[in-house]
Amino acid sequence: MNSSTACASFARALMRGLLGAMLLSAMACTPIQVLTHSVSQNEARVPAGRYEVDPNHTSVTFDIDHFKYTRFQIRFDRKKGQLDWNEGGLDKSTTSITIDAASIDTNVPLLDKMVKSASLLDVERYPEIRFVSTRFERTDESRGTLTGDLTIHGVTQPVTLDVTFNGFAPDPLTKQDTLGFSAEGHFSRAKFGLATWYPAVGDDIHVRIQAEFVKTPAGG
Repeated sequence: MNSSTACASFARALMRGLLGAMLLSAMACTPIQVLTHSVSQNEARVPAGRYEVDPNHTSVTFDIDHFKYTRFQIRFDRKKGQLDWNEGGLDKSTTSITIDAASIDTNVPLLDKMVKSASLLDVERYPEIRFVSTRFERTDESRGTLTGDLTIHGVTQPVTLDVTFNGFAPDPLTKQDTLGFSAEGHFSRAKFGLATWYPAVGDDIHVRIQAEFVKTPAGG
């Protein structure tokens, strides 16, 4: 490489470096737009109608005692459901949730197979876990107890959940009307015919739910 070529290469490299530095400087001086969002717990503002579970922003987890050491965590990856929101808010509205029992995820593949087998959930015979609300009793402005029929392993039993209405607003990204809820409760697995491995694995199952419901389009 002769001296003129070397000088030209150096000049181009220097120019690229200067341009890069200028770009970084401009980015540093440009305010970053932050997405702000707020929700309302005013139930009267929620449009009446049917809302569907947003499966990507809804989680259902169980935890259960494991040899008295810990509460072992279990989640379900596939769920669907609906909320029929009526005038009168939480007191007059109803919901139903269906979980694909085969979507259970314990983070232990061998254990997943065992839980899905005929010795426990028997997902081939009973592919769904289902909750259908029957009554809501308000305990605070945006809280209450939701009682419903829970069906697991072909057995239906009443279960009560403590529910918090987190709020309503159009989603800032999709612009769809969206509701958010948190819920938790307990039930005895033995009452559903699921006593396998007791007492090494406990009987009391703690349920936690985080759910978003999205307004069904008109005519949907």
